[in-house]
Amino acid sequence: MTDVAARSAEHLPPARVESPTSSPESDRNFDWNSASAIPDDLSREVYCILGMPIDAIEMPAVMQSIEMAAANAVPFVISTPNINFLVNSLSDPEFRESLLLSDLCPADGMPIVWIARLMGIPIKNRIAGCDIFEALKVQARPEGPIKIFLFGAKDSVVEAAARTLNLTAGLSCVGWICPGWGSVDELSQKEFIDKINSSNADFLVATLGAIKGQLWLHRNHRRLRIPLRSHLGATIHFQAGTVKRAPYTFQKLGLEWLWRIKEEPYLWKRYFHDGSVLLHLLLTRALPLAISARLLQRRYERNGHDLVIKQIYGSNFVTLNLCGFAIGCHVDKVVTYFRVAMTTNKQIVIDFSETCVVDARFLGLLLMLRKQLKARNTVLRFTGISRRLERMFRLNGCGYLLSDQVEEAAPGWNRGPAIGGRLPPSGETVSPPISPLDEEPNLTGEKLPARRTRTEHPRVRRAL
Repeated sequence: MTDVAARSAEHLPPARVESPTSSPESDRNFDWNSASAIPDDLSREVYCILGMPIDAIEMPAVMQSIEMAAANAVPFVISTPNINFLVNSLSDPEFRESLLLSDLCPADGMPIVWIARLMGIPIKNRIAGCDIFEALKVQARPEGPIKIFLFGAKDSVVEAAARTLNLTAGLSCVGWICPGWGSVDELSQKEFIDKINSSNADFLVATLGAIKGQLWLHRNHRRLRIPLRSHLGATIHFQAGTVKRAPYTFQKLGLEWLWRIKEEPYLWKRYFHDGSVLLHLLLTRALPLAISARLLQRRYERNGHDLVIKQIYGSNFVTLNLCGFAIGCHVDKVVTYFRVAMTTNKQIVIDFSETCVVDARFLGLLLMLRKQLKARNTVLRFTGISRRLERMFRLNGCGYLLSDQVEEAAPGWNRGPAIGGRLPPSGETVSPPISPLDEEPNLTGEKLPARRTRTEHPRVRRAL
């Protein structure tokens, strides 16, 4: 690896210099096991777009979230998905996981917005990482500017970017590290992490390339003590003036990629590859989902779209049986049941045996429930997945949720009492009813009779 080039804010103009006065280990001792330190992801309006969680959010709400995270020193990871993120998430599970565990994922690329509109998802505008940075630059705070630490890029680039940021009202660069080229593990050495944490910054901005930057933030999540973190590759180059951002007209027309090729010709290979994958996804996934959404809308208008939720409680699990249409208009009701189930600190099982359909909004909610449970070292379980629902999961890019069931499913399940839609009163004993839920699910959600009269074996479907 090349020599480390590190600088601090001491070399920058004194008007914006803020040297750390104490170690973040003393000021920011994050309680990773505390529920208060975990963002309330269930309240986010998240849609699953081809397997990625995308927040339907506007810039004022983004600014509010950043302000709250900075003020409360709560770990808050911002990812800005674009087509390159989508392509990488399809082939790299760890990269995809870095998106799934992020605390905010606004749509960065216009093609993501176009896909959302095609599928009937109410994501109106693109919110790029550089737009977030520009909004922060002009927003003065009573507590002073947000302190930025830069990690990555060349020394000349970050020095120029730091000088620009220190002339703004809302941001102040307190230091940077230029680690040179290296693997994620090489860039995660203790020397780098300690210097970053000792800066007492509010916002850590990585500039390492999309894949390496996301993985670096993901693998070092618990080692870092700076609350706000994000990988904003091109943003730092824009601030430094080494790369010019596309004019506003190009941005609105979704042609910023063409401008980037003009500025950085070597990017044409990436854009050509990503564009080819995007075309394939449009034809094989986005269009079928758009057609399905319109057909289902007509069905809802004719026959209604009710959803009934049944709860079943056991000694170490809670099963939620979703009967009907698991779609966006029922999310608020489902969230209430999810919250109650989470307070029990038991395994949560979602039973889809009586579910007619799921949509992108409901799948987005499942991704947020999964994130919350992973923060508690718990795995979300599914049962009763029909072939039709399995196809919906895969078309929406959520086949990995079904694969999780195969890889992590427990060898057996204990059944408990069902009492309509309410919690069983303390001390009450209820005989479990005889129902399809009394059958044991196999790893992929198919049910096996509790007592067999024949020596046949169940067919296990392959989970891709």
